[in-house]
Amino acid sequence: MNEDKNNYPAWNALTVGVSDLDKALDLWRDKLGFKVSASSEGDDSELAKLWSLKGNDIARQALIRCDNSDTGMLHLVQFNLPDQPVRKGANNFDLVPKNLDIYVNDLPKKVAELRAAGVDFRTATHSDIKAADGTHFREIHMPSHDHINVVLIEIVGEPHAYNQAGIAGVGPFVFTVPNVEIESEFFTSMFRVDKLHENIFLGSKIEKMIGLPAGTALKIFIMGRKGHDLGKLEIVEYQGANGDNLYPRAKPKALGILQMNYVVESSQLLKQRLHKANILVNEHPNVSTLLGTGDLISFSSPAGLKIEVYSRA
Repeated sequence: MNEDKNNYPAWNALTVGVSDLDKALDLWRDKLGFKVSASSEGDDSELAKLWSLKGNDIARQALIRCDNSDTGMLHLVQFNLPDQPVRKGANNFDLVPKNLDIYVNDLPKKVAELRAAGVDFRTATHSDIKAADGTHFREIHMPSHDHINVVLIEIVGEPHAYNQAGIAGVGPFVFTVPNVEIESEFFTSMFRVDKLHENIFLGSKIEKMIGLPAGTALKIFIMGRKGHDLGKLEIVEYQGANGDNLYPRAKPKALGILQMNYVVESSQLLKQRLHKANILVNEHPNVSTLLGTGDLISFSSPAGLKIEVYSRA
């Protein structure tokens, strides 16, 4: 069981549909210091087949990471004639792949640098919050390409491995769900991850900061494994607000965050758990993409988040 638990310490990459790969790389590579670890130009018939697309639907791709980490990566895919952005017109409390939280060494300094480089933020100043469990963090929201919301976050007193730009990569991937208990139980039982933090945020300050209806509360679970800074899950339930389910939009060729990907040695035990839980699993043998080579399974979480798992054995 220990070997199985160590198979899924963190997700490896999120697939993100982009309308202009160069524009996306201007942010991630040129301003935030991510590195391009793999790329391709033109059609990708194998990936198109996997996603039930036409061979010419894919124009360009890049797999980017912060320094040499193989978790918390982004798989950027530029589509020809893309569909609408997943988060276009979304309310803050809609059910959707929501934010990319980027760890920053010195938030005020980084915000000043990015403003000087022409980057806009949603607010004039950052928020400074102390959670009920004692976690002290500063954050600021940055609208990005393809309606993606990027959050720069500094966990005060918490060390990370920062690159030369003062960035430590994608820590939590934030997604909203109708029931945080059900969603977290799915990831605990299927991927053997732990609940690292649990908090509830409520009150007029939170409502104003996020733009929520009066009386709305946020129940948040952060899931992952101690010792793995990147590739965490931040599962959010907005209590007191009924949001629209936008997960059906999150499929290729849409723009924005589309799915979460793991690359592991073996997915055999995971497949057994999924089948036992009566979760529909699609199996794809002998797949080769920028993310990995091997057999692949795909399925969805209870909320509708699509997950792909590459296995080498």
